[in-house]
Amino acid sequence: MTEKIFKNAKWITPEKKTEPDVRKGAGYLRKILILESVPENALLFATAHGLYEISVNGKAVTNARLTPGCTEYNDRLMYQQYDIADLLKEGENEIFVTLGDGWYRGCIGIDGTRNFFGEDISFICEAIDGVGKELFVTDESWEGSGQGPILLTDLELGENYDARLEDIQEWSPVRTLDFDMENLVPQDAPYILEHEIFEGKLIKTSAGEDVYDFSQNLAGYTEIMIENAVAGQTITLIHGETLDENGNFTIANFQPGDRNKAGGIKQEINYICKDGRNEFKPHFSIFGFRYAKIVTDIPLQNISIRSIAVYSDMRETADFECSDEAVNKLFKNSKWSMKSNFCDIPTDCPTRERAGWTGDAGVFVKTGSYLMDCEGVYRNWLSSVRFNQHSDGKMAYISPRNGVPGRIAEMFSASVGWGDASVIVPYFLYKKSGDVSILSENYEMMKAWVGFLEKRAGKSKLKNRFGKNPYRKFIIDTGMDYGEWCEPGTDVMKTLAAAFRDGQPEVATAYFSYSSRLLSEIACTLGKTNDAGYYRDLSDKARDAYRYLVLKDGHIHSERQCEYVRPLAFGLLGEDEEKNAAEDLNRLVIDNGYHLNTGFLSTPFLCEVLAKHGYVDTAYKLLLQRTYPSWLYSVEKGATTIWETWDGIREDGTVHDSLNHYSYGAISGWLISGVLGINYAHDAVIIEPFPSKQLSFAKGYFDSPKGMIRVEWKYNDNDCSFHIEIPDGVTAKIRIHGMEETAVCGGKYDYTISLGN
Repeated sequence: MTEKIFKNAKWITPEKKTEPDVRKGAGYLRKILILESVPENALLFATAHGLYEISVNGKAVTNARLTPGCTEYNDRLMYQQYDIADLLKEGENEIFVTLGDGWYRGCIGIDGTRNFFGEDISFICEAIDGVGKELFVTDESWEGSGQGPILLTDLELGENYDARLEDIQEWSPVRTLDFDMENLVPQDAPYILEHEIFEGKLIKTSAGEDVYDFSQNLAGYTEIMIENAVAGQTITLIHGETLDENGNFTIANFQPGDRNKAGGIKQEINYICKDGRNEFKPHFSIFGFRYAKIVTDIPLQNISIRSIAVYSDMRETADFECSDEAVNKLFKNSKWSMKSNFCDIPTDCPTRERAGWTGDAGVFVKTGSYLMDCEGVYRNWLSSVRFNQHSDGKMAYISPRNGVPGRIAEMFSASVGWGDASVIVPYFLYKKSGDVSILSENYEMMKAWVGFLEKRAGKSKLKNRFGKNPYRKFIIDTGMDYGEWCEPGTDVMKTLAAAFRDGQPEVATAYFSYSSRLLSEIACTLGKTNDAGYYRDLSDKARDAYRYLVLKDGHIHSERQCEYVRPLAFGLLGEDEEKNAAEDLNRLVIDNGYHLNTGFLSTPFLCEVLAKHGYVDTAYKLLLQRTYPSWLYSVEKGATTIWETWDGIREDGTVHDSLNHYSYGAISGWLISGVLGINYAHDAVIIEPFPSKQLSFAKGYFDSPKGMIRVEWKYNDNDCSFHIEIPDGVTAKIRIHGMEETAVCGGKYDYTISLGN
């Protein structure tokens, strides 16, 4: 299809060949098309190296933003299809294209790497009528210019715009480029669009700064409207997430330091006015921010500014409400961090790195697939994950790439929990949708990863560390693993140093067994019987090795909550061992004052495993804890998104690290599947709520692929009443503690349980 569409088209760039380190602004292309008559149907196919906007006769072809998105350009680049018949006219037509650096050659990643995929932004397109006749293509007949109003266009640095230069006068012949087109594929991911809008409130900080507060931390940009401007007047807007401990504007919390080659994450708009009314929003930049500091020589009363959220077009599919407003806010914050970081691919944060970390994607996928219809974003990302897998099965921990990997990156590509996203993400997407193609297109990648873990197993650096027992070759204690990242009370560098010396056999062996088991289920689903048996046996052996490794007298002996959560969540223990582990975990939480001390990998499962093993009261006390470390600590500090660390704003008001990471928002999955009890899979629906008198009520829904599922429970004196709605055509098992399990078909159901005196 690609070859047929772009058969006569050429890649064109408006730029002359320059040194690669020369900072360029946007590029512009135009084509004058003469039509004797307007075709009834006209389709335009287009894509770019960089980002593009396209208009026909001054009217935008699409409202999508940052097209064609973030990708592995050399391996897979999506092209887009537009209907342009209504934009064409008889006679002279102008096709106008604006090109920006984007992920292709702009500053990307924590290092601010430039020109990572190439040095020249370029564009290709073809338009055809209803019978497939060519209307126009990109070729030498186009004109180009680099002398327009966008002087800087960068995702991290921002955008510089001179409105006095909008009438472009200098045009030159374009330069054609030779690229293989085998990597071009049709758009199969959601488009990036504008969404919610927030009006800015102007505040004055203690340092005398003029700052707009938009009330919501988000990923997007600001839109500026200026009345009665005089040509040459300027506005600078700097975008940040928070105010510092003194109430002043700051962007220090997400700066990467000297390693960033571009001098830091600036997130600036620098705008020069034309006479009269001016309206502006960035063309090819988005920022992570709640606040914008303004520096201008224009009277502030002539300026209005609002923020616009920009993310992939995903439908919200879940909601939650309970009697505790802080928990309701936590749920909303989880959604906002998801929106902020699902811009074409799932990223860690919208400021410092904007990177497609595998670990973050893996721990959140189960929750994310409840909160929003995000399958398209995940599948788009998985295509880059597949391309970046190492030949020995290791997984690049960031995809698409945003920097040249070095020795450390090579080592951490072996990290469990991160690499296991290659199995976990497709598995849970399939469990929601039932689409086996998700499994088949990623199957070889999953096999290669588990095969790599199998090779790691048993190759101990310490000879005879585990004796000559039969489990030795199924224990992983070599290689580098991130482990329980951002675990409270731990020194990250000391943890990694210890891991480099001794490995992290507990976490690595657990994931070895877990991913092998999931892969066995996947192989069975795909009808690969021999593979299913092999990986089931491999998982069982790794499970036995894990039990040998961590158990003594039927108990785990650790003061780290994660080392109890993980085996309980992954099903790595026997029945009595599970009971002991849950009891010991419950004691640890109580002894810690009902505070968690888990990191990225085990936090999503903490309340779930406690509640399922009978410690519902403890799970709720953890959920409702207000002091650090806890989920609601950030809410008490005024957070509108989920933070990267448990204490992103410390008690003294000092701020550090990103304030917009979705990973710890995975608790919202338990609000749906645990508190409300909505457990949905394409082949089974189980309603098993865990109510607690620590809340007087909870209600919410999951708009599943098979229809709306609603659950509400509330306490009335000594009774707890339940209202459940199941969509037509769906059979669900209802498990309410104190009642017999029952199977119901689509409909509305009410139950009341007496709690006694």
